[in-house]
Amino acid sequence: MTAPSSEQPDFIALQRAFTDHIRRPEQHPRPPQIEDRRMAIYRELFFNNVEGFISTAFPVLRTITPDDTWLRRVRDFFAGHRCETPYFAEIAEEFLAWLQHERGEHPDDPPFIRELAHYEWVELALSTSDADEDLPPLDRNGDLMAGRPLISPVAWHLAYSYPVHRIGPDFLPEAPGEHPTFLSVYRDRDDQIHFLDINAVTYRLLDLMKENPTLTGLDLMKVIAAEMQHPQPEQLIAHGEPLLEDLRNRNIIIGTRLD
Repeated sequence: MTAPSSEQPDFIALQRAFTDHIRRPEQHPRPPQIEDRRMAIYRELFFNNVEGFISTAFPVLRTITPDDTWLRRVRDFFAGHRCETPYFAEIAEEFLAWLQHERGEHPDDPPFIRELAHYEWVELALSTSDADEDLPPLDRNGDLMAGRPLISPVAWHLAYSYPVHRIGPDFLPEAPGEHPTFLSVYRDRDDQIHFLDINAVTYRLLDLMKENPTLTGLDLMKVIAAEMQHPQPEQLIAHGEPLLEDLRNRNIIIGTRLD
């Protein structure tokens, strides 16, 4: 076994000084062993790479944010957040986690920033997910009312306080909507991502389907009718089959369970 090098502590100290300066050049002087011209290349390269990934992952948030505000926000993330993953492709998730758990309230941030960032991140997450590679036994053409519908693992139903799908330069809400916004974000059979504005009933249906895999489509509609105290439950149940079929056509439901 090779004995530890006596130079290792100095090397580690140099690494720490290098990374501290890259993260916060205004607080940490550059290592004296490295000339500023070279350090400037690293400072620009590292920050620009991170900023580029974040801008690409959150295009709406980037568009509605003034340049100086955006760069300050990314700089705060770059300087203060300790990433849990070494993969560049997961920087967007790290940025979202920072917004949700570390950033706190900030005067430069719109009130909807966390919800909008989550909504935008979902598209990237579903684009790169391999969750549909290992599916349970299913019949893709099974009877959705008599059988047990199976939600695609690359279809997420989401609820937000703000109408995140409408936010843009011409619509910047200052308060949550009067009612929650329910959305289904899903990947179709051609690996394209789609966003579907759904109502509270469809959201509840998908929620029940995920939480209760033993229920048939008919069972699910009966539960919803009971929860709504619908005066004519047979009418609601009658609308169940075309709704389930529409969800299957979109690849939100991928068939019926055989397990």
